[in-house]
Amino acid sequence: MTSDGPTCSDCGQPMKSGGFVLSEREDDGRRICRVLWRCAGRHVWWRWADRPGEPLEVCPVPGLFR
Repeated sequence: MTSDGPTCSDCGQPMKSGGFVLSEREDDGRRICRVLWRCAGRHVWWRWADRPGEPLEVCPVPGLFR
């Protein structure tokens, strides 16, 4: 089975989208959604929805999205 999602950098498991979080971006002050990604190993990552080519970042508040 293939997956369109990324692979977790911590454990190598496939990740699933966990939805969107509206955030304010510091570099331009715009309110933009972040896409949440999580794996079966309970690691939570995110990135800006309008910048899909950028690498995933570790979510600083993973407990809010489990």
